[in-house]
Order: sequence, then structure tokens, then C-alpha cells
Amino acid sequence: MLNPVAILGVTVLSGVMAMAVLGSLLSAGIPGVGCWVVANALSVVALILFALQGHAPALFSILAANVLLAATVLTGLEGFRRFFGHTGFPAAGLAGLVAVGAGIAYWTWVTLDFNARVALVSAFHAGIDASVAVIVLRERSRVRAKYSCNFVAVAAALFAMGHAARGMTYGLGLLSQTTLLQVSAINVAFLALGILALPTMSIGMVMLAHDQLAERLRKLASVDDLTGAFARREFLTRADALLRSAERTGTPLTLAAIDIDHFKSINDQHGHAAGDRVLMHFAALVMEDVRTGDVFGRLGGEEFGVVCPATTATEAVVLLNRLRARLAASGYRLGSGAVLHYTFSVGVDQYRAGEPLPALMARADAALYLAKASGRNRVVEAAQVADT
Repeated sequence: MLNPVAILGVTVLSGVMAMAVLGSLLSAGIPGVGCWVVANALSVVALILFALQGHAPALFSILAANVLLAATVLTGLEGFRRFFGHTGFPAAGLAGLVAVGAGIAYWTWVTLDFNARVALVSAFHAGIDASVAVIVLRERSRVRAKYSCNFVAVAAALFAMGHAARGMTYGLGLLSQTTLLQVSAINVAFLALGILALPTMSIGMVMLAHDQLAERLRKLASVDDLTGAFARREFLTRADALLRSAERTGTPLTLAAIDIDHFKSINDQHGHAAGDRVLMHFAALVMEDVRTGDVFGRLGGEEFGVVCPATTATEAVVLLNRLRARLAASGYRLGSGAVLHYTFSVGVDQYRAGEPLPALMARADAALYLAKASGRNRVVEAAQVADT
């Protein structure tokens, strides 16, 4: 039969490894990871103190060990709360931690009752694990990768039930025991269940942090970090998908090529930092104006593109002229307080059945060239190019 001390030793090693893995993620600034590192550190100290029962004073091997282990799961819960954007430490958890400390002290030095201690600690751990399961399930929709959330939620729920069963077993006096490290089949089983929760939840923590990093990398690859618009590759991918959809459904689709007028002079007169802020201002203005389903991306420099599904070229011209009017009315306020009025030119064309995306973009670019050659600050439909 496994010795409880051996189980504690293996769990201490897993806690140290979890600290090393999670510690490597601290520099990424993922919310909650710091709490998870602290939780594993607390668990290592707590388990070492538990292993010293019979060799160290009860103040350390019983009271401090139980309080630290309770603080471990409470800190882990706080990590999950922060990971999903919650703020403020839960008062109920702190009250429970105080109750654990007071109960352990009472049933150790006032009235010796091992079963009452186990029931109290198990109830606390069950409540914390259940809270983790509820939070993760509630916030799962906000996470792109669902597998890690499901893993954590299922594991937390199972451990909550295990702790609840342990607490009821000891609380109802169905087992009689005097020390935590007593060797018996049922004690080893319950001890293993409770202790396995720590490395298992650490695995879940690492999975969630990994998914967060993967999502950041995906966004870096698909979103322009200056303007927040789709990056060129992502824009082309989405535009091509909309093209194929328009081909299947027979609905119209229009692409607009946009270029900010005289952008070089903005950089020359006001500096490149002001130019960057103009790009950000313009992108924000467009993203406020585009409709759900439209795709807006930065193609490079001051060049942007918009794909408007279920929209004819004539309708797109109306939408973009409305955007021109908004920009003309607002302008961009520089840091000095002066208002910079800038304009943009647009070339628009509608998708033709069976053609590839480059052909549509080439006609929109030709219309954009005509808009610039005609004086800028205007929207030109490709049909006008054929007429010139």
C-alpha cells in the first residue's frame, strides 16, 4: 500500500515543476499567472509541513499546514478570477480561510477532534473547487479554445465532489482516525484524491495560459498592431472567403481600395508620430462606420481595403461618401490643439462571377488611381475608368 508521506513527496515535486513552468510565463503578463505561481509555492510549503507531522510541533505541522493549503486553493481561485477579468478579492473566501484556521486551532488544542478538522477543511476545499468550476464554465464563451476550460471545469467539479464526500465521511463519523498520515486504504484513497487536485489544476492553469499565448500570437498575425484593422494577409483571406460565398449565393459583393490623400506631406509637416496617429484615427473612424459583416484591413502604409458583402458598387459609393463627409466634418485634433483636416480617395468595384480576388482588386486599384488623378478626396467606381 502506498505510504501517505510518499504521496506528499511526489506532489511536492509536481508543485515545484508547476512553479517552474508557470514562472516561465510571468513575463508574458497573462492575468492570474502570478497567483498560480504563488499558489504552487504555498502548496509546496504546506505539504512539507504536513509530512512533518509527528516530528514537528502541531503549530506548524497541523495549523500552519492546513491554513497554507487552504490559502493555496484560495490563491488559485483568485488566479482564475483574474484570468477571466474579475477584480477584487472574494470576501467569502477570506472569511472561510479565517474559519479554517480558527476551527483547526479549536479542534487541536481545545477539543481534540480529528474528524471535525477533516470535515471543515474538506468543506472549504470543496467550496473553492466548485467556485472554480462555476467561474470557468461561466466565462468559457470568452475563450477561443474550449478544451482547456472544459478540462479545468470537469477536474474542479470532480475534486469538489471528492472533497465533499471526504468531509461527509469524516463528519458523520463513518471513519475513525487520529492522524492525517495514518496508513489505511480509505485514508490513502482520500488523501490521494485531495492531493492530486493540486498537480491536476496546475496542468489546467498551464493549458489556459498556453491558449492565451496562442490567441495573442494569432491576433498579432491577423491584426495590424497600429490601427487595429485586419493585417493584409488576414484581410485577403477573409476577402477571398467572402468572394467564394458570393459566388455560391449569387449575391453582390463590392471591394473598395482606400488611400489617405497627401499622407507623405502629413509626415513631413507634422512628424511620423503624428502620421501614425492619423492612421489610427482614420482606422477607428472606418471601423465605427463599417457594418457587421464588412471586412476592413490595412494593406500597407496608408492604403486600406474594405469588402462589403451583399452590397452593390452603387451602394458602396453611398456608404463611402458618407464616411468622407464624417471625416471632413471632424478632422483630427493634433497634440498642439490644432485640427488637421485630411481626406482620402477610394476606388470601388463589384465582383464579377467567376473572377479571382486579384482581378477585382486590380479594377478597384485602377479606380483609386483615377480618383487621385481627378483631384483626390472622392469615391470613383470602376465603371467610370472604362468611360475615360
